[in-house]
Amino acid sequence: MKIVVVGAGKVGSTLADQLTREGHDVVVIDNDRDVVRQLSDELDVLTVYGNGASLEVQRNADVGHSGLLIAVTPEDELNLMCCILARKLGCQNTIARVRNPEYARQSYFLKDELGLSMIVNPEWTAAREVFRLMQFPAFMKRDSFAKGRVDIVELLIKEGSFLDGVVLRELHRKMSIRVLVCAVQRGSEVFIPDGNFQLKAGDKIYVTAPTTDLVELTRIIGEKNYKAKNVLIIGGSRIAEYLTYLLLKTGARVKIIEKDYERSRFLAEMLPEATIINADGTSHQVLRSENAAQADTLVALTNIDEENLIISFYANSIGVPQVITKVNRTEYMELFQGKGIDRVFSPKLICADRIVHYVRAMQNTEGSPILSLHHLVNGEVHALECNVTEKTLNLGKTLAEIRLKPNVLMACINRMGKIIIPGGKDTLQVGDTVVVVTTTDRVVLDLNDIFEQEV
Repeated sequence: MKIVVVGAGKVGSTLADQLTREGHDVVVIDNDRDVVRQLSDELDVLTVYGNGASLEVQRNADVGHSGLLIAVTPEDELNLMCCILARKLGCQNTIARVRNPEYARQSYFLKDELGLSMIVNPEWTAAREVFRLMQFPAFMKRDSFAKGRVDIVELLIKEGSFLDGVVLRELHRKMSIRVLVCAVQRGSEVFIPDGNFQLKAGDKIYVTAPTTDLVELTRIIGEKNYKAKNVLIIGGSRIAEYLTYLLLKTGARVKIIEKDYERSRFLAEMLPEATIINADGTSHQVLRSENAAQADTLVALTNIDEENLIISFYANSIGVPQVITKVNRTEYMELFQGKGIDRVFSPKLICADRIVHYVRAMQNTEGSPILSLHHLVNGEVHALECNVTEKTLNLGKTLAEIRLKPNVLMACINRMGKIIIPGGKDTLQVGDTVVVVTTTDRVVLDLNDIFEQEV
């Protein structure tokens, strides 16, 4: 599909990278010559310099013959104008990033009139993802498939864990629920394991399980599962505002430390049930005086990555059970993993992933066999949800009879809403959707790409 991205900032450049890697023809529009030049050097994309809301610029980018325009500049009004103009030129699908809640509400009301296919609020999307992550403190990451019926969760095996030393073929005998370990990261190595693989302390594992079994999974592996009741948020950003709103509805006690006085006053007016402290949350003295050690969850949400990392290190050192860290520079996510900062999120990645998932859904309506795609193990492993059609090979055969290519694993079968963690006796049927896990060096454009060809 030909896709035009307006705005080459954090989200725009991330989107261009992801969409290009998925085989789309991407054109990026930006009004900063240096940014356009740099992006053209780094990515396999076409670039157009200029104002994305200019008719001439959009024509130069051939927006009228594009399948989708995504406007993600820093200005809501400009994004909306870009989408309106694109529809006038003949582009059938448009996505706008709209940060202002007031604009967002009006945009939803006027969605058809404005010609919008989708509206994305990065801060609200990030707040919901953090809230979702907080429900299961044992999981460092959580990705959903099959319309939310199955999850792939990331776990760290600790010394003395129930899973330490377990051979995977014996796992189902040791657990009262059916789960599947679909990927393992051991140091710098990544494995798509078979039944003979033995887990060890220090392994980071990715486990497929029905969403309804997640609570039982945490109980079996000996991890505490609790709702956050006493939450400390450092930084009064819009993400903090939205997250507090979600937490207060669950009955949690929330305290926000924000050093800007005017922002603190605004938060106090908007969130009267929360405690707002006007102070520097990066100060260890302030954190001690506000009893940070008594919090069951600390979320570092300042606008500076380095401050968030230092706050998180400190929170870990004083024994806060759950620490969640916001970073913008994604290289930090890999750099600090395994050093006590494992629950890290990036708003730009969350926003970009949501848009990419929407693009996948668009392709599915046009007959694409791939429903969704998630990146695991720092992008080294893909989990893809695929349709089983009449053209799929090996229909009716048991999985024990089917030969898969190396480093490929079927993690889950969704059969009309029933989630099957596959075993050797299960089969593929038309209408199923299958979650396939494989390393990123293997290209999977169709479910048939995972099967070894008969000779």
